[in-house]
Amino acid sequence: MTVQFNHTLGRNVRLHLGPLIHGIRHLLGATLLLTGISAAADDALRIMQQVHDRPIGRDVTTLSRMELTDRSGSKRQRELVTYRMERSKGEFVSLARFLAPADIAGTGLLSVDKADGSSEQWLFLPALDRVRRVASDRKGGRFVGSELYFEDLQTRKPSSDNHRLVGKEALDGVTCEVIESIPTDPANSVYRKRMLWVDPQTALVHRVDYFEKDEAQPSKRWVLLSRQRIQGFWAVTDSKTTDLASGNETRMQSQTIKFDRKLPSRLFSTQALSDESIEANHRP
Repeated sequence: MTVQFNHTLGRNVRLHLGPLIHGIRHLLGATLLLTGISAAADDALRIMQQVHDRPIGRDVTTLSRMELTDRSGSKRQRELVTYRMERSKGEFVSLARFLAPADIAGTGLLSVDKADGSSEQWLFLPALDRVRRVASDRKGGRFVGSELYFEDLQTRKPSSDNHRLVGKEALDGVTCEVIESIPTDPANSVYRKRMLWVDPQTALVHRVDYFEKDEAQPSKRWVLLSRQRIQGFWAVTDSKTTDLASGNETRMQSQTIKFDRKLPSRLFSTQALSDESIEANHRP
């Protein structure tokens, strides 16, 4: 009689506790999954912060050749100089000036990327002899007809996006972390998302796929073609941006790169943007 009673009691307990045990297992599984997702997000943010903080000295000056190639293979070449500096903690400023050919020489762009993640840009057009501010809704505008958008020339804060580590992939013998970045505020970017291939050893980005209208199909791709260690700093010396729909390409090849030249803060001003003589003194 006692054995029967215990057997029945045990069966009843199992019947009543079964759903509870199943629920606990389900909760534990969900907790582990969320923990894994959170860890992947933390790792992705850490990597993107390393990319953002990659040392470039106090300032860097680059003399480059821009080559535009359309789908027919026709090429146009331009020469430009760019200056970049961390003016204060977390605030980056840059100035780009075209030197050749004659029809675009003197055109310049000043970008100020603030510590809070906001950015301002000014464009100087010699033909109009005026500086005009680039409106925020023109982030997707093409910079002087290239495949580079105005947004691509800004320094984007890691906190401006939600990052997720999706895997690893080897590019040209370099094992890269593949990271998905989605803007926290959709209005803050022309892109719906970006996929980045990052070398964790150097904090250099080796490839970026840009998604504008379709989250499953990239519209544009940037690829690192060459890198070099100069004055102890890693630098991108050759890269290519391709419009995947049209096939048009913009290639950037660095001819001269110099770090820590003690560039003056006044170089990064609208006055220096419009007055080429101020900037010309600092060309390499």
